[in-house]
Amino acid sequence: MASARKTIVVRKFSRDWSAGYAETDFGQQRAELEFLDLGGKVVRINWQQVKWICYVRDLPAGSADQINPERLLRRRFSVRPRAAGLWLRLILSDGDELEGLAANDRSLVDGAGLLLTPPDTRSNTQRIYVPRQAIQALEVVSLIGAGGHKRMDAPQTDSEQPGLFSGEGDAT
Repeated sequence: MASARKTIVVRKFSRDWSAGYAETDFGQQRAELEFLDLGGKVVRINWQQVKWICYVRDLPAGSADQINPERLLRRRFSVRPRAAGLWLRLILSDGDELEGLAANDRSLVDGAGLLLTPPDTRSNTQRIYVPRQAIQALEVVSLIGAGGHKRMDAPQTDSEQPGLFSGEGDAT
């Protein structure tokens, strides 16, 4: 059974970060992000300040994790991704660039933000949520793997297609 609370690292545009536990929807429709910090206190951050939220395997520990708590080493794909989805390139409000795979569904248009699979799935970061307010530009690089859906061809009939002119091939 999946946990009701997920471990997250919230990166702000001010380069500060916070770690804690959030519900799966973490109040995307509200005016501010709400989560529990590591001390068990409720933290509220205005969505305008949030750069991204990383769902992580392990919470930051040690001095090395203080600089890069998400352990997000690669922000771009080095080769074409193998997983299915939309390969997106985002330019954030502070000029940072980020690539990821998004589901090809209505959440791209209707959602309060984008949920991306990062380029390096073996790193500590499993998913990245980027609020719409943080995105300055978005580019669809490619549609990957729409396999499994076969296109329906027009039904074939037994009769041949009639010629354009009557008596085609006749010498006049």
